Amino acid sequence: MKKTNAVRILDRLGIAYELREYDVDESDLSAPTVAHKVGLPIEQVFKTLVTRGDGRDVVLACIPGGDELDLKALAAASGNKRSEMAPLRDVQPLTGYVRGGVSPVGTKKPYPFVLDETALGFRSLR
Repeated sequence: MKKTNAVRILDRLGIAYELREYDVDESDLSAPTVAHKVGLPIEQVFKTLVTRGDGRDVVLACIPGGDELDLKALAAASGNKRSEMAPLRDVQPLTGYVRGGVSPVGTKKPYPFVLDETALGFRSLR
């Protein structure tokens, strides 16, 4: 398996993690499909979404796989008046990661990051 920036950073910092490999279907990168393939409940599979605030600043939002992003709540949490999803064509140039594989760790530039509070209820995120 090829190591991502996130994995290299976790290794360098000595942070424990568990990788789960699965066959990627480019036509279905949905969180429910990924959760099924890795054998985890959808509530424990988080997706990282790339957004832009009203100042055009990038903000990453990490939410449970089965949830939809509340853009108004994200705007408030990130100090913006509004937020919108970044166009798909901008995801890889901004983050260095491909659609379906964005991590808040190891992006090309450090971006503000908002994590859904439900993540705090898990001993570990996978």
